[in-house]
Amino acid sequence: MSNQKATSGGFNFMTALLAIVIAVAIGIGIYMFVLGAPGNFDAEGHPKQGNYLGMMYSGGFIVPILMAIFIIVVTFSVERLITIAKAKGKGSSAKFLVDIKSFISGNQFDQAIAACDQQQGSLANVVRSGVEKLRNVQSDASLNNEDKITAVQKDLEEATSLELPMLSKNLSIISTCATIATLWGLIGTVLGMIRSFAAMSAAGSPDTAALATGISEALINTALGISGSVVGIIMYNYFTNRVDAITHSMDEAGYSILHALKASK
Repeated sequence: MSNQKATSGGFNFMTALLAIVIAVAIGIGIYMFVLGAPGNFDAEGHPKQGNYLGMMYSGGFIVPILMAIFIIVVTFSVERLITIAKAKGKGSSAKFLVDIKSFISGNQFDQAIAACDQQQGSLANVVRSGVEKLRNVQSDASLNNEDKITAVQKDLEEATSLELPMLSKNLSIISTCATIATLWGLIGTVLGMIRSFAAMSAAGSPDTAALATGISEALINTALGISGSVVGIIMYNYFTNRVDAITHSMDEAGYSILHALKASK
């Protein structure tokens, strides 16, 4: 296999962990100093009428965690957008593949490699590796056609295996956050309903303030949990489709290279 390096990009483990810690700190900070600002509450400590920040604060300790999860989803979505855009390369993938097929059909290997260097990205790395291997085996008279095909195919598979982990890296974090957001919001909903029923079961007339606080806590946590989950699911599916498209392009390019080798004999 050639010495072509895999496309770099994205958060490594320590950077991803630091990003999560910072997101949690930001979520707690927003909860304490923005949502919990004194101006959001009346003299009795209840959220002012129509003040949504104060109402969100009444959601309790579940809220900052849900906000942190949302920030994590947004952060890693931006990270994936940048990384996958880099992996796609600088130009149109469709035009790049057409050019590569034309170069390979004409045995213009140097031009194909130059096109890969100009395109850059994961697809170009895989194609460049395959083209280099194809050029080497074409000039090797000691190999029969089947050995050449096997060697090129193995090289393409190895090049692809170097690129795929980078493309799918950190997608599990987005997927996990999408699941956790719903469950964590459900916990807040249950706690809010417990507080509401506790206020209703109080001796004498029910504590309407406590009842309203419990209902607000339940609904706010539900809304935040669903919002984070929806964003996470949408972004995860979007990135999965982008990765599948790039992978399909790699397979298509590999097929073209192998087809050129078979047709040359």
